[in-house]
Amino acid sequence: MTIFQAKSQFAKDLSHFSPSPQLDVEVIFSHFLQMDKTALLLNRDKALTDDQFSELQAAIEKRKTGLPVAYITGHREFFGYDFLVNPSVLIPKPDTEILVEKAIKIIKEKYQAEKSDIEGVNDRILTVCDMCTGSGCIGISVLKSLSEDGVIPPDRLPKFTLADISAKALETARLNAEHILSKAERERIRFIQSNLFEQLPMQFDIILTNPPYIPHKMVDELLQDGRNEPRLALDGDISPDSGNSSQTDDGLEIIRNLIPQMQEHLSPNGYFLMEAGEYNAKAAERLAQRFAFKTSIIKDLEGQDRVVSGHN
Repeated sequence: MTIFQAKSQFAKDLSHFSPSPQLDVEVIFSHFLQMDKTALLLNRDKALTDDQFSELQAAIEKRKTGLPVAYITGHREFFGYDFLVNPSVLIPKPDTEILVEKAIKIIKEKYQAEKSDIEGVNDRILTVCDMCTGSGCIGISVLKSLSEDGVIPPDRLPKFTLADISAKALETARLNAEHILSKAERERIRFIQSNLFEQLPMQFDIILTNPPYIPHKMVDELLQDGRNEPRLALDGDISPDSGNSSQTDDGLEIIRNLIPQMQEHLSPNGYFLMEAGEYNAKAAERLAQRFAFKTSIIKDLEGQDRVVSGHN
């Protein structure tokens, strides 16, 4: 069977199981055959080996169960970088790139402002915490982009702390640091397993976070399709104290605990950026305002509330 014939057959097979069968097949074929879209087109009449066909068929069968393509291939592009993903971490979403863009802007502005304040010299190194880091996509993307941008000298790049309650998630973040960052860039990062800020006694200039914020019952519905994303990274109603459902079902239990901790762990003139999505951005903003944060909401590319920005 040729590549073209197999792609057509598998897209048809997936048509009742996926909202984007053609795209899914394209990504799966690109990954397993190690060909980009152009190469697949140029080799459309090339015959698949039996082993290749069996491998592709097995991947398609996994997709039929609802397993995301990113978990099948083990990769997901985010902010132009290739992240390793697995069912222990949330798959990076394009909407979160808004948070990364804003973080880069804030960090460069803070660096330049402090440089101006002390007559052209800035020896202080900013500190950044990526709380609930998961795959590390936020912190690693911010650091890599700042490093490539060159506005901040390499030895003045911020020091990053990537924290998560899940040991498996932190291991994935470490793998992504090895995969994406240079040795010098990796030296700007430390990884800490922590239930929110429990194991982090220090303060930070900037806190970035994409905490679980989806209401409990909505998570049940989302996970029914076999997507296998970790409930711990989705369910905002899990109590940080007990690890059990808080029974609130508003998706805000973790955020209610996180915001006062951010107040404690932000340095003077510090900033936080917190993704809370269309579900909870406005409610999360009101909670932050109760703790005297000056806030605003950043919308995503579809015009929906996405990120709460705050500073003390």
